[in-house]
Amino acid sequence: MPWRALVLFAGSALALSAQDVRDWARRLEVRGVTVSAGIWDVATGKALERYHDEVALVPASTTKAVTTYALLKTLKPDFTIETEVWGDLKDGVVQGDLIFKGDGDPLLTSERVWMLAQTLKRQGVQRVTGTIRLDQGAFDGQREPQGWENTTVDTLPAVLPLSVNFNRDDAGRRVADPERQSRETLLKILQEAGIAIEGGPNGKDLPRRLATWTSPPLRAMVMDINKWSNNFMIEMLIRKFGGGSWPRGTQRVQAFYQTAFNLGPEQVRITDGSGLSKDNRLSARTLAVILRGAYHDFEVGPEFVSSLKIIGGEPWKLKLKDANLTRRVRVKTGHLDRVTSLCGYLQTLDGQVRVFAILLNGPCRDEDVWEQVSRWAN
Repeated sequence: MPWRALVLFAGSALALSAQDVRDWARRLEVRGVTVSAGIWDVATGKALERYHDEVALVPASTTKAVTTYALLKTLKPDFTIETEVWGDLKDGVVQGDLIFKGDGDPLLTSERVWMLAQTLKRQGVQRVTGTIRLDQGAFDGQREPQGWENTTVDTLPAVLPLSVNFNRDDAGRRVADPERQSRETLLKILQEAGIAIEGGPNGKDLPRRLATWTSPPLRAMVMDINKWSNNFMIEMLIRKFGGGSWPRGTQRVQAFYQTAFNLGPEQVRITDGSGLSKDNRLSARTLAVILRGAYHDFEVGPEFVSSLKIIGGEPWKLKLKDANLTRRVRVKTGHLDRVTSLCGYLQTLDGQVRVFAILLNGPCRDEDVWEQVSRWAN
């Protein structure tokens, strides 16, 4: 069966097992929690247990499972992003400004800027008569995606095509003026590398491209995004995916699922890439369809599956006191105010692989999802 044709089947579960999932869900509903949940056999797509699995709820960061798989499949795991450096270089001297042209590399950290500085030195750059200038023209002027009005937008720094150190300071705090920080970081590292920045007026001649700096491959970036639930990185990539536009980026993700999985915008309702928006809606069934498709996708499935958090594996310690779950559960978690979600794969004690998804909206806790996952796995 082609990867794009994989679906989930309704099937029927054992009466006792089905009653267990209903009891669990109804106990949550008594507390005011809305539930969408289910588990399916990954090989056949047969439903083993389901409860309102077709109901679309706020998914929080499980949205990243949807967006990162679409990026991997569309752009391919070896996809990279280039940051360009321009200047009018003559006899070791850049006449005027040294221009850094961003294109959406989310991993332009101080360490990588240092290596870029060494590349410029090898190109013969010794001195800059002007200063450091940033070209942020690759993205449009939208400051945040739709749907962030009712969430913690202050936790995410500005998403700009040229961003150094995730637009956070040394203490990890979001900076108020990210362009200033980026310029100052570039200036400091270039000077430490032995390139003098004189700060004079811009030159009159047209600059030329002096160097390009290539991001890590997409497979490595997706690993960071899903294991650490990095909101900044996925939003940067979604804007890049949309040619600098958040709406075009999310629409392109939706178009991918419409074509590849026959999941329309009513099934994949997203307005951002990270899941910070409470306008996003996904159901447990939609998540499971996508996860099962990814599992059977020889081209990019291994990269996607390995990007998920491994319970009991590095770099996270097992939260639950259930040693049987160690390295048998791979998941993407999601948390917002009154939202707890979980989706991924688990291996049963007899070696069978299952795909599952749980979305809870309301006064819920981590323990609520792990209670059910532990029962499924054991």
